[in-house]
Amino acid sequence: MRILHTSDWHLGKTLEQISRIEEQREFIDHLCTTVEEENIDLVLIAGDIYDTSNPSAAAEELFYHAIERLNGKGKRAVVVIAGNHDNPERLCAASPLAYKNGIILLGYPASDAGSYKVSGGNIKLVDSGPGWLELSLPNCDHTAVIITLPYPSESRLAVVLAQQADEEILQEAYSAKVGSIFASLAEKFRDDSVNLAVSHLFLRGGKESESERTLQVGGAMTVDPEALPAKAHFVALGHLHRPQQIKSAPCPVYYSGSPLAYSFSEADYSKAVYIIDAEPGKEAEVRPVYLNCGKPLRRWVADQGISQAIEWCQEGRDPNAWIDLEIVTERVLKVEEQKQLRSLHPGIINIRPRLKTEAVEVLSPESREGRKIDELFKDYFQYRMGAEMSEELMGAFIEVINDSDEETDILSEGGAAGEAEAS
Repeated sequence: MRILHTSDWHLGKTLEQISRIEEQREFIDHLCTTVEEENIDLVLIAGDIYDTSNPSAAAEELFYHAIERLNGKGKRAVVVIAGNHDNPERLCAASPLAYKNGIILLGYPASDAGSYKVSGGNIKLVDSGPGWLELSLPNCDHTAVIITLPYPSESRLAVVLAQQADEEILQEAYSAKVGSIFASLAEKFRDDSVNLAVSHLFLRGGKESESERTLQVGGAMTVDPEALPAKAHFVALGHLHRPQQIKSAPCPVYYSGSPLAYSFSEADYSKAVYIIDAEPGKEAEVRPVYLNCGKPLRRWVADQGISQAIEWCQEGRDPNAWIDLEIVTERVLKVEEQKQLRSLHPGIINIRPRLKTEAVEVLSPESREGRKIDELFKDYFQYRMGAEMSEELMGAFIEVINDSDEETDILSEGGAAGEAEAS
């Protein structure tokens, strides 16, 4: 049995308000070509299909198009679980149509794939229950038993654990809760099947990047790798955006990572999906397929000033990349200079000056009393940026303040009128 593991598509995600949808389409094309060329039997998508719980129409259309192509009209099974960015109900809204072709959409930890009939092609749902399913696949002599644990938030886990009516389990730590679920579901594993698990969570020891949304402040929703089922041929995880193996786990456990770099902290990451060859009674063979989709992200540091940055642009450096540009300078950059840089290289996303002047003294709280807001802002700017504020920027600030004051006055007048009318 040949399995492909992918996750964290984040369809609809932008980079500083710039759409990445065309780059995501490029990835989907590459992925669909890969499953055909590699003769994949089963695709596991481990959550965060969308970037928000309310995805755009373009993002949803791309997802439906993708799973239809991956499924190949019943040629291969596709199992999709929800991540922390996904709305479980919305992700699974197409289930009545999807299941007919062997596309399994699961939103909650206790989801039962048997809720809908799988009737497409030679893909058969042999058996299922809350949190697990067994599939018979075309061209495979053995079945796959799959444990499914979509993003297990505290609230979603409470529903699952409440069904067990066990107060001791309800009082356990989060990692122990997740471990108890895996242990219970792993009883469905058999020696004559390929045993798999797919989930969306944060394992202790996983390497993070800046583009992942924190699951919970303080790391309370961290799972110990030992909580995963030791008898699994492979555990497919989502959430972390760097492809990686968790080597401290008792079985092969991998994050496939995101297909595109979604923050400049991922500028040097290799992106990949994993292909797994597995059969009963043998250790699975896992190999990465590296991706080259979308525009790369690059960080430039012009330590010789803006002239160096302009020279790089004129030379055509990284012409097909998104650029985060830092310029070491002794003064504030002019608006015209920033416009020139962006016209020379349309891929420049951020331009950040790093001033070489010494920091100025911070104003004491007493010295701020009685001073105008524009004076305070000017002093704050000088403290943070190490340079005098330009007249153009000060004019823009005053304009914003005046607009805010005008809106406040209108609201106040409206409130007063309402009170008068009510009285």
